[in-house]
Parts: sequence; structure tokens; C-alpha cells
Amino acid sequence: MEKDYIILGIETSCDETAAAIVKNGKEILANVVSSQIKKHAQFGGVVPEIASRQHTEQITYVLEEAFRQANCTWDDIDAIAVTEGPGLIGALLVGISAAKALAFAKKKPLINVHHIAGHIYANRLIEEFEFPLLALIVSGGHTELIIMRDHGEYERIGETLDDAAGEAFDKVARTLELPYPGGPHIDRLSEKAEASIDFPRAWLDEESFDFSFSGLKSAVINYVHNEKQRGNEIDKAQVAASFQASVVDVLTEKTYRAAKRYDVKQVIVAGGVAANNGLRKRITEKFKNTDIPVYFPPLELCTDNAAMIAAAGSILYEKGRFAAWDLNGKAALPLT
Repeated sequence: MEKDYIILGIETSCDETAAAIVKNGKEILANVVSSQIKKHAQFGGVVPEIASRQHTEQITYVLEEAFRQANCTWDDIDAIAVTEGPGLIGALLVGISAAKALAFAKKKPLINVHHIAGHIYANRLIEEFEFPLLALIVSGGHTELIIMRDHGEYERIGETLDDAAGEAFDKVARTLELPYPGGPHIDRLSEKAEASIDFPRAWLDEESFDFSFSGLKSAVINYVHNEKQRGNEIDKAQVAASFQASVVDVLTEKTYRAAKRYDVKQVIVAGGVAANNGLRKRITEKFKNTDIPVYFPPLELCTDNAAMIAAAGSILYEKGRFAAWDLNGKAALPLT
């Protein structure tokens, strides 16, 4: 577009209340996140009712702080982008209600954004896309391989058939009695031991880009249970390293095969598990001797945030694709 434009993004799909202001889909002017981790840690996972109430309490403060950091007024805002789904329905509705009210009151266009599209476009905040590209989305609820041939066009070539990788991380962490959220703790523990336990790797068939982690999760749980039954002390670091190696091997190999088969110009990794140090090292190493660059968002853009929603919303803004006033949250929402 010839004229600069500024998008306000709002994200409340799970347990982060977030608002951001992004210029031209690439330049972050403000990115504010209020995390609820401490609230949910005592329960070992996100409690939807508590999440919704926390969003209601925090949304106004987060929005005000975003405008303060960006040094913007409502006159500077060209549109409001908000997460439509997927996510916790009560949580989504808080962000959507705020976005609709503000869009109506301030006479701004409203843009509905898919949460996973947001994770993908977090990468565009650091590096311009080159098409076709391959996106590996790895989070608590999603593990997918997506081919993009242009902005806003998504073709899913692989997905998890059961547990998402992030979900497996959390359940294994709970089995090892690690604090919530478990993924970062497993990642840190993995650096203290060798992957010496032969946990399974679900390759499925050679032509498939789908994933499966439920068998691995069960194998780890059974291993820990059996060791305890024998009276053996559990080496948590060894279990964590062996589990993570299994997950990372499968994610890396299938991503590599897909990148070669589809002759992509870029590989991007997105989602909360993109922050995993073991995954970053392994994929970087795998593609080191190829001509395909691999990009990861900075850590603060891996987890849920509103800058990624504004970035994804900018593509819809440029295409003139806006939401109607009957916009509603969708707990389940396909990307493709």
C-alpha cells in the first residue's frame, strides 16, 4: 500500500491478555501482554472460567498501556484486528466484545484473525516472507505443516492425528512433577542429560507429513510408572532429554522432507514450542547445508501476543476483508 497504516491488535484466546499496535504489518510500536501463568499454575493447567475473568479485568489496562507505549491516539489507528478463534470460547469473547465496542465507537474497520495465522505472521515481524514457504506450527493445541504460496493462502499438508506436541510436553512434565507450564522446564532439564532412553518415534508412513505423539506420551508415562514400581529413582533430566529428542527428531525430519518435496524458499517455525531450544538447534542444524533459510520468531513472539494478530490482520486490511458486526468467537476454527 502507498500510505502507511496502523493496526491495533487484540488477543485473548487462552491465558494471555494482549494488545499491540503495529505499523504496516511489520513494525511493532507496542506489544503488551498480561500473563495469567501464576493464576493457573496452582491448578496445573488453564482453568477457562478464571481465564475469562482475568481477561475482563485486564483488557482495559492492557489497551491503555499499548497506546501509551506506541505514543498513539485513536486518530492514528486505521483498523482493529482481533482473534476470532480457535481458543477458549469465554476468553475469545472478551477480546471480541472489546474490539467490536471500540470499532463501533471509534468508527474503525474490524478484522477477524485466525489464531494460527497470527502465529505464522509473527515471523513476518522479523523477516519478509518469500513464497512458497513452509510453516511448522507447534503449540499446546496444534502441530501442523502449512504450505503458503501467497499472503493469506494456507494449504495444510500435515497435522497431528492425536496429541499436539505442546500437549505432550505438558503431560510428560506433569508426570515428572515439574511446575506448570511444563515445556520450558523439560527444555532446560534436557540440557543436563543425554537422550539415553529409547522412546518411540511415530514416523507413520514415508509419504505422510502427519504427526502422532500419544504413543510417545504413553511410553514415557509407563516408563516412569514402571521405574517407580521397581523402587528406582527417576532421573528426570534423562527422561526429559530422551522425550524431547523423540519429539524434535520427528518434527525436524518431517519438516525437512516437506521442504524438499514442495521446493520451498523459506521455512518458518511458529507457536509456543518454537521457543524450545532443542528444536531450534536441531532444525537449524538440519537445514544448515541447504539453500533453504529457517526462521524462528524471537521468544517474546512465540507465545500468544497481539503483535502477531495485528501482523496477520494487516494482510486482510490490505485486501479489504473486514468482519461484520455479528462477529462471534469460535472455539474450533479451521485455518485452511
